[in-house]
Amino acid sequence: MTWVNLTSMEQLDEIKNSSGFSLIFKHSTRCSISMMAKKNFEYNWEVIPEDTKLYFLDLISYREISNQIAEIFQVAHQSPQILLIKDGDCVLESSHSDISPEEVAEVIAA
Repeated sequence: MTWVNLTSMEQLDEIKNSSGFSLIFKHSTRCSISMMAKKNFEYNWEVIPEDTKLYFLDLISYREISNQIAEIFQVAHQSPQILLIKDGDCVLESSHSDISPEEVAEVIAA
């Protein structure tokens, strides 16, 4: 699996308007907790179906996009944070030590 870097508002529109599942990982490159959450997530991410689009947001470089994510999907800003989007709606939001690829896979399978 590989990340797609989320760097534009157009990509955010695509996520909002696409069918199926997309995942956004919001990461602070200045935070050791965020770095550990990302590493732990990537260690077991093979449990997530391969057709799930995985987006990576460097929220230090793209703070405006991070703010739009919070507004569009009606979630409080956190870092690190994952949002699982299905058919344009956020169906799972987790942050910090609650970030789990297994939980993402369970929600997708349900």
